[in-house]
Order: sequence, then C-alpha cells, then structure tokens
Amino acid sequence: MEAHDQHESFIKTPQQLVVVILLSFLVPIIGIVLLVQLVMSGTRADPQALTAESVAARIQPVAKLEIGAPAAAPGARSGEAIVQATCTACHQAGVAKAPKIGDKNDWAPHLKQGLNAMVQSVIKGKGAMPPKAGDPSLTEEEIRRAVIHMANQAGASFKAPAAVQTQKTAAVVDGKTVYDKVCFACHQQSVAGSPKLGDKAAWAPRVKTGQDAMVQSVIKGKGAMPPKAGNPSLSDAEIRAAVEFMVSQSK
Repeated sequence: MEAHDQHESFIKTPQQLVVVILLSFLVPIIGIVLLVQLVMSGTRADPQALTAESVAARIQPVAKLEIGAPAAAPGARSGEAIVQATCTACHQAGVAKAPKIGDKNDWAPHLKQGLNAMVQSVIKGKGAMPPKAGDPSLTEEEIRRAVIHMANQAGASFKAPAAVQTQKTAAVVDGKTVYDKVCFACHQQSVAGSPKLGDKAAWAPRVKTGQDAMVQSVIKGKGAMPPKAGNPSLSDAEIRAAVEFMVSQSK
C-alpha cells in the first residue's frame, strides 16, 4: 500500500478548482466594497452649517436681559391687580365656600356686614382664608381696594380709594450691563466676524458710519447677528447704550 501523501491538495475536482478561483477574487472585492461603504457612511459636513441663520442660532446668548416695567411696590397695587394675583385662586371657583366673584347671592350676607367688617376679616383671616389672604405684603389699603373690586362686581357701589401715585423716573441705562448680558457672547471673541471689543481696526469702518447707523444695524440685524442681537426685549435705548459702550472701548 502506498504511503499517504501529506501534501495532497484538498482540490480533487475541476468544480472545486473553479470555486476556489472565484472566491479568491470575490472575497477581496466584497471586503473593499464594505470598507468603502463604512467610510462613506461617516458623519458628513452639513452644507448649511455656515449660513447666517445657522451661525446666529449657535451664538445665541445663554441668558437674555429682559428689562420691563417694575412690579408695583407694596401699597401702590390696584384692587384688580391684587384680585388677579391673590384672590382668584379661591374666589373664582368658590373654593372652601369663598364667595364667587360676581355672584350676588354669595356676596349678599357679606355686603350686609359692611365694607370695614369685610376688610378686617381679610386682614385677620376667616375660615379657610389665612390672614391677608396669605400675602403678608398686602397693606390695609390694598386689601380694601381688592374687597371693593370684588364687592362692586357683585352689586355693591363702594368707592375705591385712589392708588398711591408713584413718580416715574427714567432709568439710566448702563451700556456695559447690556454688553455683559447680551453682546459679549460674540464681540468678546469676534464670533462670526463681529468686531472684537477694544479692536480699533475692526471698529474703525463702523465708527465712520456713525452711531445712529450702528444702532439701526443692531435693531434690524446684520450678517450673522439677528435683529436686536437675538434679544427682542431690548429697547432702542439699551441698544444705543451698548453700542456707545463698545465704541468707547475701541477708540
């Protein structure tokens, strides 16, 4: 018997030879195709990433400065304002037997007691209602205004005391405060081509246009900067103050 040939090939038929040859070509090709697909499926740059709108969205300040009319000081609040802020929680729906606003039957027994008695019951508290309706900042005159406001809606004809008149003074707008709250997000590092604070060369062509023109460019928006620097609550006076501050730092 002949000795077994250790180097004998596993290919024994012409069909097996053909299969081996085909696989030797197909396997590398399939591997290359899969590798190319893997590379091409990676993260692609967004062609819209550098548009003015996209840049403006990314550089929006994390906080906004909102300057509005200050809340009325204790003693100066109107009866209607107090009712809306404090009393409606119970009197709108008649919670815990509180007389409903505008319900003449509910208010009839209270009106018979008189205005002063009703005011004192609010000050001291009555039933489920805590003293001063749960708002210790209310003054006696404010409580009187609120009681009159609700009582008159139920058929009474009490005359409300005049609210304390407070003198309105124009607030001094601090340009640096506006800058620190809104403008620094871009102008501190010259984001999206905005002139950097203190850079005379960058501010020079803008200063030549005049402050009125610069203020208008902020109000309307320019380039990547949205209208009012992305903070619609800014007043024209605040914008002007911020522009004046930045210009003063760049001379």
